[in-house]
Amino acid sequence: MNNILTQFIRKIYNSKEFIPLHAPKFLGNEKKYLNECIDTTFVSYVGAFVTKFEEMTRDFTGSAYAVATSSGTTALQIALQIAGVRQGDEVITQPLTFVATCNAIVHSGGTPVFVDVELDTLGMSPEKLSDFLNEFAIIKDDGQCYNKASGKRISACVPVHIFGFPARIDQIVEICNKYNIPVVEDAAESLGSFYKDKHTGTFGKLGILSYNGNKTITTGGGGMIITDDETLAARAKHITTTAKKPHPYEFVHDEIGYNFRMPNINAAVGVAQMEYIDRILENKRQTAMLYKEFCEENGIKFLTEPKGAFSNYWLNTIVLRNLDERNEFLKFTNENGVMTRPIWRLMNKLPMFEQCQSGNLDNSLWLEERVVNLPSSYRI
Repeated sequence: MNNILTQFIRKIYNSKEFIPLHAPKFLGNEKKYLNECIDTTFVSYVGAFVTKFEEMTRDFTGSAYAVATSSGTTALQIALQIAGVRQGDEVITQPLTFVATCNAIVHSGGTPVFVDVELDTLGMSPEKLSDFLNEFAIIKDDGQCYNKASGKRISACVPVHIFGFPARIDQIVEICNKYNIPVVEDAAESLGSFYKDKHTGTFGKLGILSYNGNKTITTGGGGMIITDDETLAARAKHITTTAKKPHPYEFVHDEIGYNFRMPNINAAVGVAQMEYIDRILENKRQTAMLYKEFCEENGIKFLTEPKGAFSNYWLNTIVLRNLDERNEFLKFTNENGVMTRPIWRLMNKLPMFEQCQSGNLDNSLWLEERVVNLPSSYRI
C-alpha cells in the first residue's frame, strides 16, 4: 500500500521532485495588486484592499459583517472576548484540533474543556456535548451556565471544522442555546465548506477563518472574524485597531486594544486569490475524487464529506487500520519525498492543557492513531 499510494500521488501531481502537503499557488493578480500597494504607500491596515477583502468575504460566506485580522489565532481570541469570555471562564472545545484553537482560548482568558469528536466528521460530537452538559452544566440565577465540577462559568463553545469537513454545527448550536452558551466557530480550515447550504462559520454567534500560507487561499498570514451582529463586528474592528476613537489627529483610546488588523499588503494577495476561489475549490474537489476512487479500489478508507455537507477538501485525509500501519506509511512517504503528516496530538496530552477537564474521548484517541493527511495542493 505504501508504495502504490506514493506512486499514485506522484502521478496525479506529475512530479518526481519533493511533493509538499499543501503549497500556495498564485495564479492571478497577486503581483499587480502588491505593486499597487507599494505605489500608493498604503501597506498597513489602512488601505482599500482590506475593505475589499472584507467585502468579498461577506459576499462569499453570506455573513453580514467581516473584520480582517493578522491571523486566525488573533481572530479567534477577539471573537471569544467579544462573545463574553472573561478571565477564569471555561470554554468547551474539542481535543482533536490544531493548538491555535486552545491558545486563542487561553489568550482570551479562558480555560479549555474537552468534548469528544465524531468519527465521520472529526468535528465535535453533538451527542457527547449533550452528555457533558447534562452531567456538569447548571444555569444559575444570573442566567449564565456554570460547571458543577469546577464552579466556573462556561462562557463559550468552540467547535472546529477539521480539514474543511463541516461539523454537525446546527445540532451543536441548538444544544448550546439550551444552556445559554454562545458558539464561536473555528472555521479556520473551512473556507468554501458548506453545511446544509450555509457556509461554515455563520451558524454561531461569530466565526473565524484563516489565511495562513497553507490554507485554501492565503494572504501569507491573516484571519477573518465573520458575524451577523453589527454591534459585535464594530467592537471587533475597534479593539483590533488599538481601540482608537476616530479623530483627525488626536490619539484617544478608550479601552485596552490590540494591533491585530490585517495589513493592506496582505489583503491585496487575498483579494487576488478570492477572484478565482471557485477555480481553486473545483481543482481541490477533482483531486479529492481522484484520491477517493483510488482508495476505494485499494481498500483504503478515504474521508469524504458527510451527508448534507460540502467540503472544501482542504487536506485530503485517509484513516489507516492502526498506529503501526500509520507510522510505517508516514516513514515511507516522507523518506521518499512525498510529504504526509499525522493528525495533531490531542490537546489534552500537551503539557499546558493536560490538567484541563475532559469528557470521554474514545473517538479522538482512536482517530489520533490512524488519521493521515495526503498532499492536497492545487494541481496545475
